[in-house]
Amino acid sequence: MIENVRPMDIEKRSFEIITELLGEKKLTPENELVIKRVIHTTADFDYAENLVFSEKAVQKGIEALRNGCDIVTDTQMAKAGINKTILVKLGGEVHCFMSDSDVAMEANERGVTRAIVAMEKAARLNKPCIFAIGNAPTALIRIRELMDEGRLSPALIIGVPVGFVNVVESKEMIIESSVQHIVARGRKGGSNVAAAICNAMLYQIMR
Repeated sequence: MIENVRPMDIEKRSFEIITELLGEKKLTPENELVIKRVIHTTADFDYAENLVFSEKAVQKGIEALRNGCDIVTDTQMAKAGINKTILVKLGGEVHCFMSDSDVAMEANERGVTRAIVAMEKAARLNKPCIFAIGNAPTALIRIRELMDEGRLSPALIIGVPVGFVNVVESKEMIIESSVQHIVARGRKGGSNVAAAICNAMLYQIMR
């Protein structure tokens, strides 16, 4: 049967359905809205199992956003999907350096991915940042290397690249680190997931 739902109530009804379909599954209260936002974005209930949160990751992410931190993404799609209206009100902005001409030129000269060079450029930003990585495992690998070199200290890493080559391994590198993180363990993820996690935290600030 087709439900008669007013346009402004569609999202609310979607979340009600998600709650119903989760059934007896118990979600950690702090992480619940993030998990449900990702399920809402993907219609994939596997995320109720495979999203890994460091202790107080959501709380720390929200604190960083409240304090005006920036967000660095590895795709223009993720950048487009993040609610910049809220972020700007909080004093932050979204960066994606993947399409920058200097990044492309250096990556070509060095024979590395643009994601590697983009993360190195992000490490030079002079303010706290959340890294929302939804596509490039090499971005996560380079972030971890920069952390180990003492050149980068992220406020939070959202590690949700999708795919097959080095995807699982790069995520485990972040899970095993001491940095605050939200990671989609396994091969699933994507730019839409990265944006959804950012928005889930932003919406909790503005609700």
